[in-house]
Amino acid sequence: MKMIRNILKTCGGVHQDLTRGIASLSALPESHQMLHKTCRDFADVELKPNAAKFDKEHLFPAEQIRQMGKIGLMSVCVPQKYDGAGLDCLAYAVALEEISRGCASCGGIMSLQNSLYFGSLLMSGSEKQIEKFVRPYVSGEKIGCFALSEPGNGSDAGAASTLATAKEDRWVLNGTKAWITSAFEASAAIVFATTNKDLKHKGISAFIVPRDSPGFSIGKKEDKLGIRGTSTCSLIFENCEISKENLLGQLGDGFKIAMKNLDTGRIGVASQALGIAQAALEVAVNYSNMRTSFGKKISKFQLIQQKIADMSLKVESARLLTWRAAWLKDNGMPYTKEAAMAKLAASETATFVSHQCIQILGAMGYVTEMPAERHYRDARITEIYEGTSEIQRLVIAGCVLKEMA
Repeated sequence: MKMIRNILKTCGGVHQDLTRGIASLSALPESHQMLHKTCRDFADVELKPNAAKFDKEHLFPAEQIRQMGKIGLMSVCVPQKYDGAGLDCLAYAVALEEISRGCASCGGIMSLQNSLYFGSLLMSGSEKQIEKFVRPYVSGEKIGCFALSEPGNGSDAGAASTLATAKEDRWVLNGTKAWITSAFEASAAIVFATTNKDLKHKGISAFIVPRDSPGFSIGKKEDKLGIRGTSTCSLIFENCEISKENLLGQLGDGFKIAMKNLDTGRIGVASQALGIAQAALEVAVNYSNMRTSFGKKISKFQLIQQKIADMSLKVESARLLTWRAAWLKDNGMPYTKEAAMAKLAASETATFVSHQCIQILGAMGYVTEMPAERHYRDARITEIYEGTSEIQRLVIAGCVLKEMA
C-alpha cells in the first residue's frame, strides 16, 4: 500500500518522457505525474504482455490483481486508516487509465472494486461493516461486486424485482441479478432489493451479501465480446438468509446509494475507456510509422494524418472532461452532469479510436496477431455498462434543463 502513498510524499523531478503523447498530462500536479509513470511502467511490464492471453483464454488475472493490490491500486480512494492508499479521485482516474491501457479487463476489475464496491461501503457502511468488508479487501486478495441490474430491468435501476423480507434476526432475499462484473470471484456483493413495493424506488434497500450465505448461488459465466479477463455472471437468491446487520445504510437508502456511486463509477468507466483509446492510438501511430506503401511510410499520407489528428483530438478532449469530473468530486462540488459527460465522451471516443485504428492497420487490424481488434471489442462495453450512452444523454439533458430553468 505504501508505494503509491510515497509517490505523493517523495516525488522528485518529472521523468523526461512523462508527457510524451499525452499533452494534458503537464497540467497535473507533479505527484500525479509520477503516479502516472508508476502505473504506466507497471502496465507495460505486467499487463500488456499478458492482456492477449487473458482475453483469449477468458482468464481472470488473479496474480496481476494481487500485485495491483500491493501497490495500492485496488484501494486508491480508501482512507489510510483502513489500509487504503488514501488518494483523491483525480489520482484514481489517472491510475485507472494507465492500467486499462495495459489491460482493459484489469481496469474493469479495478474500477468496480474502487468505485462501486468500496464507494458504497465507505459512503453508507458502519465501522463494523467497513472493518469486515473493506479492510480485508484492499490488498486485492479479496474482491467484491455490485449487484444492481436485473434480467428484466436493464437501465431502470428503480425497478428492482429482487425482494428482501425481514424475518426475526435476518433478511431473506429472493430474486436474480444479471450482468454482474467480478461475480464469479467476489467474496461479497452489494445487492439492491425491494423492501417496500408501495414506495417504488424509495422502497429499495442495499445489503451486503457474503459469498457463503445460504441460498446464494452464482450463475454461469457469460461468453462476452470483450473484457474477457473479467467474469460476468448472474447472482441467484433463493431464500438467501443474511444477518440483519448486513443492511447497508438505512432502510430505503438503496436507490440513493446506487445513484451516488454510479456517478463515481462513471468517472471510472470514462478512465477505463480512455486507457483503451490511448492504447489504440499508440498502436495506430506506431504502425503508421513502420508500414510502407507506395514508397513511403503511411504516416506521411494526409488521410492517415487526418485520422490520427481526429483520434488524438477526441482522446485529449475526453481526458480533460474526465479529469474535470474527478476534480469536482475531490472539491466537494456537484458532478453528476460532468461524470455523465465524461463517460459518454470517453466511451464513444474509445469506440471511434479503436475503429480508426483497425482502418489504419487494414487487414492487420482484423487479426488477433495485433491488439487492435481486442481494443475495439473491449471498447464496446464502455458505452453500455454503468449507464448506456442513451442514459448518459438523458442525465446530461436533465441536468442542463434544470440548471437553465
